[in-house]
Amino acid sequence: MRIADLIERLGRSVFETPFGAGAEVAGDSPEIAEVRIALLDEIKKKIQRAGGKALFPYNVVRIAIRADGTDAAVFERDFFRNFFEEEVRKGLAKESCRYPADLRVEIRAITGDTREKGKWLRVETVAEDAPPPSEAPRLKRAGKLVVVSGTANKSEVPLQKTRTNIGRLIDVYKEEGLSRRNDLAFAEDSPINRTVSREHAHIIHDKKTGEYRLYNDRWYKPGNKAESNCGLWIVRDGMGQEVHRDMRGTRLLPGDEIHLGKAVLKFQIK
Repeated sequence: MRIADLIERLGRSVFETPFGAGAEVAGDSPEIAEVRIALLDEIKKKIQRAGGKALFPYNVVRIAIRADGTDAAVFERDFFRNFFEEEVRKGLAKESCRYPADLRVEIRAITGDTREKGKWLRVETVAEDAPPPSEAPRLKRAGKLVVVSGTANKSEVPLQKTRTNIGRLIDVYKEEGLSRRNDLAFAEDSPINRTVSREHAHIIHDKKTGEYRLYNDRWYKPGNKAESNCGLWIVRDGMGQEVHRDMRGTRLLPGDEIHLGKAVLKFQIK
């Protein structure tokens, strides 16, 4: 689905279906209207009742949507995040439902995940505490990655974008064409670089909170022995922590070592 098709479908039909009309969260090529309907249906299921009043106690709505190629970057742009956040707020208001003032929507596109055939959307609601005021300045400092082991196209990468991709090649192609462009690539042929996958990982930067989260983009079948060696982990305070494929990711802290096979990166805060 191309960006022009998304915008056309958005203008044509996204406002035609009311809140809570229900939808099957299935299929291979979701339209924006279908995403909206399925999202609002999931939100309605989370509404609680207290003293005869409707309450939505969650301040974070995480959407994971399966997309291919350039569509992945399209869904993660601020345009769609702002749109779905506004739709959630309007839907809750129509239900006379109280919700947190800091309610926000996060969108992550999942590429190449075929483990759950037919399922293209997952929604997670979370109640998060705001960080203490004393921590806010520290969280909002800019992060960067420094290559410690392996040979990459850059010795260090500032994490200035919302999404930073990491993998073996700069440009990753599939049958239909360009699938992904890695910001940090280990393209040179060497024993260490060969342990890095073409689409190994990515980092999402939440510019509101300053938080950085690491996600595993490698694909391995559940139950396969490869699952016990997911190929991505961090080392913090001398202890290793595996980072498996999920929609939440792992929060990065200054000084964390990121291991992609045998290649190693250091996460730093400027």
